[in-house]
Amino acid sequence: MEPTRNCPLFGGAFSAILPPGAIDVSDLRPVPDNQEVFCHPVTDQSLIVELLELQAHVRGEAAARYHFEDVGGVQGARAVHVLSVQPLCLENLSLRGSCQDAWFLSGKQQVAKENQQVAKDVTLHQALLRLPQYQTDLLLTFNQPPSNSRSLGPENLSCPPWSLGNFEQLVTSLTLHDPNIFGPQ
Repeated sequence: MEPTRNCPLFGGAFSAILPPGAIDVSDLRPVPDNQEVFCHPVTDQSLIVELLELQAHVRGEAAARYHFEDVGGVQGARAVHVLSVQPLCLENLSLRGSCQDAWFLSGKQQVAKENQQVAKDVTLHQALLRLPQYQTDLLLTFNQPPSNSRSLGPENLSCPPWSLGNFEQLVTSLTLHDPNIFGPQ
């Protein structure tokens, strides 16, 4: 199994530690410029890092809920349910110097994959890092579809499913190297 690796994101403007086996989805299909998307090589798990416009009209916990519900709307979720929302300790973040406010949300969304009628409950974990000086909300999402999505036979044990710890490492290691990604300030 390959070890975790520090990976450049957004052309090197950011970097973060990705979990073992992370596949850059942009090598497989087009990904919007404001997103970095990675998928697990065996399971249907995915990680998304998004640079979004700061939603200044919502604050605190409400901002985390706003983005969770927005993602549900974009994905055509039939139901969204927030399980928990907690503040993140800024001291644990590599972005602590730029981040004014940070939240961790766990929830479930009922989503049907493309070309499928049956909706499945997908667990989502999201970290919202608010960077008002750059007019940016940085949203990190860990999608955990039902565990029986694909076969996890002995041939696939070389890369076990990602854990919440892998996602936390991504969130805490995310580092800004070039603030010019946000345009002129």
